[in-house]
Amino acid sequence: MKIYLQNHFDWCKIMKITFSQIVIILIFTGMSYATTSKGQAVLQQRFDVNIHSTSLGTALKQLEKEASLKFVYPKSLVAGEEDVAIDAKQQTLGEILTAILQPRGIAFAYIGDRIVLSKINQPVNETEQKTPQTDATVPADNNTKTVTGKVTDEENMPLPGVTVKIKGTSLGTQTNIKGEYSLSTPDAGATLIFSFIGFVQQEVLINGQSTINIQLKGTPSNLNEVVVIGYGSQRKSDVTSAVATVQAKDFVSGPVTDAAALLKGKVAGLSVSNPSGDPNAQSQIILRGINTIGGANTAPLVIVDGVPGDLLTVAPEDIAEISVLKDASATAIYGVNGSNGVIIITTKHSNGGITEISYNGSISTQQISRAPKLLTAQDYRNQIAAGTRDSSYDKGSSTDWMKAIENKFPLSELQNLTFRGGNNQTNYLASLDYRFLNGIFQQSNHQQITGRVDINHSMLDGKLKFNLGLLQTNFNDLPFNYYDYEQVFKMNPTAPVKEPNGSYYQEPNNFEYQNPVSDIYNTDQPQSSYRDKYNATITILPVDGLRLVATGSYQKSGYLNQYFANFQNISTIRDAQNGVASTASGQSIDRYLNLSAEYSKAVGDHHFALLAGYEYQDDDTFNSSITNHDFPTDDSSLGYNDIGLGAAQKNGLDVIGSSRYQTNLISYFGRFTYNYKDKYLLLASLRIDGASQLYGAKEPYGKFPSVQAGWRITKEDFMADQHIFDDLKLRIGYGVTGNQPAAGFLGVGLLGYGNYILYNGQWIQTLGPSQNANPDLRWEQKHETNLGLDYVMFKGLINGTIDVYDNKTTGLLYNYQVPSPPNLYPNTEANVGTLENKGIEVAINVNPIRQKDFQWTSGFTFSTNSNKLISLSNDLYKATVPYFVTGNTGDPITTSTNIVQVGQPIGQFFGFKVVGVSADGKWIYQEPNGKDVPYDQFNHAFSDKQVLGNGLPKYYAGWNNTINYKNWDFSVTMRGAFHFQILNSLRMNYENTSVQNYNRLASSQDKVFGTAVLNSNIPEEFNSYYIENGDFWKIDNINVGYTFKQVKSKYIRNIRVYVSTLNTFTITGYKGTDPEVPLTGGSALSPGVESRDAYPSVRTFTLGFSAHF
Repeated sequence: MKIYLQNHFDWCKIMKITFSQIVIILIFTGMSYATTSKGQAVLQQRFDVNIHSTSLGTALKQLEKEASLKFVYPKSLVAGEEDVAIDAKQQTLGEILTAILQPRGIAFAYIGDRIVLSKINQPVNETEQKTPQTDATVPADNNTKTVTGKVTDEENMPLPGVTVKIKGTSLGTQTNIKGEYSLSTPDAGATLIFSFIGFVQQEVLINGQSTINIQLKGTPSNLNEVVVIGYGSQRKSDVTSAVATVQAKDFVSGPVTDAAALLKGKVAGLSVSNPSGDPNAQSQIILRGINTIGGANTAPLVIVDGVPGDLLTVAPEDIAEISVLKDASATAIYGVNGSNGVIIITTKHSNGGITEISYNGSISTQQISRAPKLLTAQDYRNQIAAGTRDSSYDKGSSTDWMKAIENKFPLSELQNLTFRGGNNQTNYLASLDYRFLNGIFQQSNHQQITGRVDINHSMLDGKLKFNLGLLQTNFNDLPFNYYDYEQVFKMNPTAPVKEPNGSYYQEPNNFEYQNPVSDIYNTDQPQSSYRDKYNATITILPVDGLRLVATGSYQKSGYLNQYFANFQNISTIRDAQNGVASTASGQSIDRYLNLSAEYSKAVGDHHFALLAGYEYQDDDTFNSSITNHDFPTDDSSLGYNDIGLGAAQKNGLDVIGSSRYQTNLISYFGRFTYNYKDKYLLLASLRIDGASQLYGAKEPYGKFPSVQAGWRITKEDFMADQHIFDDLKLRIGYGVTGNQPAAGFLGVGLLGYGNYILYNGQWIQTLGPSQNANPDLRWEQKHETNLGLDYVMFKGLINGTIDVYDNKTTGLLYNYQVPSPPNLYPNTEANVGTLENKGIEVAINVNPIRQKDFQWTSGFTFSTNSNKLISLSNDLYKATVPYFVTGNTGDPITTSTNIVQVGQPIGQFFGFKVVGVSADGKWIYQEPNGKDVPYDQFNHAFSDKQVLGNGLPKYYAGWNNTINYKNWDFSVTMRGAFHFQILNSLRMNYENTSVQNYNRLASSQDKVFGTAVLNSNIPEEFNSYYIENGDFWKIDNINVGYTFKQVKSKYIRNIRVYVSTLNTFTITGYKGTDPEVPLTGGSALSPGVESRDAYPSVRTFTLGFSAHF
């Protein structure tokens, strides 16, 4: 068999072209506007095709692969068909398919991105097409009614092969090649049923009509969807691991800070949160719990178009879909990077054949979702009148310090312009994305500009393909100083923002708290950064079934952070420094190379695929910083731009530092896939990783195997007669992944410069041991077993997945005390501990309404996770105690907040338990033995502390709904977290009345435990009173849009306007600003703390507009 697909094109040479020039050239070269539908454009492409002696099914599969098409059809349609033979020169795809399919009585239609095939009961030739086909006849009488009409898809393309039946009878017909039908019915009041594979079935009452034209709406073909997996893709029906995919149409709508926020509440087991409203903050992600205790990265690996990347530089509008690989059998092929899961982002590409221009834009504003209530100026004066505050604290003004630092009406904007075009051989996509996120606080914003170009070229009949990707991102930010938010809570509400002379008010001789507005405008701290990324992929198909791929990537990134506190800044006044300036800069170069070969072969009902590959990554990072003070001028631009002007440098008081580190990773991987009759599925993989972090160890290379198996139960004969399950698949997987430690060169002993000694009258810095050698170090390894069930029921009405997992991370890295001597250093890193995670994940998708003008889809996700630290010691290394404390309350309490203990879960709060207060407002404690002890008799010793709760949610749930009615669309995303606690640091610090010159929360006047107001002589303290139930349910994202589909312009395809909200409404008993608090902030081992100084969460309102040309 030979199949040749050819297009003709012209080359033009472009030399010494910059990134910007490439964008301009691609946009304006050969631009034309689409005046036909996408389906028509695809079917009108011309090819050279030469097919000899092959079955129809094989020919269709080869056409799919070579021409980037997707056919949808029942297997029975091509079973037993004789060999295909065709020799076509520069014929359209529609003509080629007609020549192959029409003689076999098979109709085709282009729907979405696929071509749907269906059987026509009686083949129709060119002459017969003039008369609509009728399968059923009815004896003619006076009551007989003939109904004719035409059936089309959503793009008004004719649908041949649609079944048209009279409801409740066996009478029916099918549409011809033009989508036309004619049917006689004895009942003018009967109902017609229109059904076709891949479309929503419709029922229409005849009601005396003689002509009924119908437009059918396509439904997703779940089983034939292609799912992206590690280094490849599979049909959804063939996937045997826990993989979830979210399409662009289902993303969270609105101005998100990064791509992760698009997935909120969409994937079972994946927690995505934005606990801060800071425009410069990024999403926090946890997938299937915490898998390490040693400070290693807890975020999933991010892959963008096959290359390691990040969630910040890819514009959300450029993303086509996101796949989440959850279990170790799916992520093991990524080795040491796959322990926390893998997020694979596929960006939008040009399909060729049509030139398109699309624009998306929006403006947004924000408000604090739930602002804390502070004492007002009148409350202050009431306390002065009551004698609980000194009269000197009344400064004569009334200031709401929260409003004083707020932006009155913060506006953010997003703009995205995308161009795509070319033909089937050479096509391109170019996009420009601009986003400006304005914070709710003054001088707090994020600006990002991203340019992207993607070019594809195919030659030698599709056997040689090239892809070139260019991505350039620039950031300009004004970060908010969280210290200013702290001052909002402390500042006297009777104090003015400014003095009568126009200068900022400051409490004389009191530097414990300061005017936050003054600090904002007397500090200049711009930050800028960039990331330039270049990808290239070459794909070679030398023989049938063999695919060779080479991918390379080069990324250069850098940053410049500048700071200047002028002469009026209170900190420079306090320290008598006459201005303080600093600058920090750095640059990183990342290189990536992947070489792979994949061979697939079908022998009868046996389908095999074998993948082998090599991967190399390295990183070279350099950082430097300098701080200086005592400047002769108050000009900030001269401060950080000419930092040598500071006199402190001349006096040797400036601070200078620099660092450089390099890492590399060398990997080998392979995968074997087997499929028997689409019924029995098997996949096995192996990855071998070696990295610089374990330089000097005996086993620097880690081995990470996996095996998966699947059984499509509905393919068995005993399921043939059931009508409940369209597809039912049982799968099981086991895999091993690694965890990269945060530090490098852990296997060797290290020396470092430290203390000084006096030698010959001079202080000389000494060089001493800083790390013991441990050649037995190895990778932390996560061993995971996953059992899953995928199902589709009632003709696609319901589909979903159920997964149960159990994983253990062994060889946890922990720092152990060792004797010195014989060791040179008193601590050694060793692989000893074991951590366990277990959970259940459920996803259910329902399509309750599937009518022509009204569709409703609903999706529900639910997951559980529980963890436990199994051990911290072995025969060689013993932990001093079977626990360690972590987390910190910060000043002025300065104590740990959490404990990590063998036999207990991660995330436990650990402190003093209180059960009430005395009549004079003093705490009553409960000791671990259950005994109640009054404040004055309590020891406040470590042994008096106990577990007070846990900051990690045990249950997560999400509920997503989308409704389409004619041109209207409505969607709402809801999600929640349950069975966890939160440390409310705001209450802990600002309900206390012991510091009289601080402002406080209004709740500080409330009775504690309903008994008495807290005694003013009791200092701030971390105890159980400030540990609250964190359960919440959020109506998060609401989106309402209207699409103008029939625009009276030959250039405009459609226009959509929409309004949306983010973080709309929260149902919770938590008293803080937002129960969605950091789970990985600072340390993944001390989750669930709402920091007193944290930028508050926000509610966002958006007006958006999009157009396609």
